[in-house]
This record gives sequence, structure tokens and C-alpha cells, in this order.
Amino acid sequence: MREEDCIALLRRAGCSDDVVAHCRAVRDLALTYADGIADRDLIEAGALLHDIGRGVTHDLHHAEAGGAICRAFGLDERIERIVERHIGAGLTADECSLLCLAPRDCMPATLEEKIVAHADNLVKGTRAITMEERMMHAIALPRRQRKRIRRLGLEMELFR
Repeated sequence: MREEDCIALLRRAGCSDDVVAHCRAVRDLALTYADGIADRDLIEAGALLHDIGRGVTHDLHHAEAGGAICRAFGLDERIERIVERHIGAGLTADECSLLCLAPRDCMPATLEEKIVAHADNLVKGTRAITMEERMMHAIALPRRQRKRIRRLGLEMELFR
């Protein structure tokens, strides 16, 4: 999927210029992890579309809404999974249920899903941040989720 096609889908879903700029920044960072180890085209499309649900809502439900938009647009289910699993370092089915989301496993499983989730963790707006900065932003999260973000970061940094 070409960048122009992804941006057109973001616009069609109601995403703002700020969301589009953020998605481009996440794409740029995500591609630095992809060289020779992952599907670059899938990472590019998944990163560009990861916040497509922000055209509907800016809360945690944006990942779930984004998955629904991907299905409605007939996108590849691999992109849909990247969109649904990019929150932090993922959410278990139980955590989703507690957060009033559909009770399904939203843990990034494939390398491409993990790369996009990690890149999103390291982009605030359009600015790349350090892992330490990310952990400071995550201070209010439950310990289990902070540990998951840290573990994902350590795993992904092996590929950079």
C-alpha cells in the first residue's frame, strides 16, 4: 500500500493533520527497525494507519475503532491487527474487558506488530523520545503494563 493511499484513508476516516503527521513520524521510526528482518511494506502501511481510529475518538477505544475502520475499508487483516494491537505494549483480553473494550487479545504478536507498537511508544506528537522519557509518561500505568512496555522496548532495540 502506497503512502498516498494510506493518507487518503486517514483523511477519509476523519483524521486531523496532527494525527497524519504523528503517523508519518511513527512510520519513519518504525522503518529504522525493519531493515532485513521484517516486512517493510506491512510496517509502513501499519504504522501510517495505526491511529486511523483517532478520526472517531482519541481515547483508548481508538485502536478498537481503527480495527473496525480497517475491516470496513477491506484492508489486509495484518494491518487491522497492527492497528488493534498498538496500544502501549498491548492489552490482554482481561485488560481490554476491564477497560470496556471488546474482550480480545490485543497483544502484539508478530514482529511487525511489535515494531509499530514500539515506534508509537517512542513518538510523542512528531518528536522521537527516549525510552526513559516514555517510561516517565507511563508512570501512572499499572506496574504490569510498565514492565511490558520496557520489555518490548528492550526486545525491539536489539533490531536497531
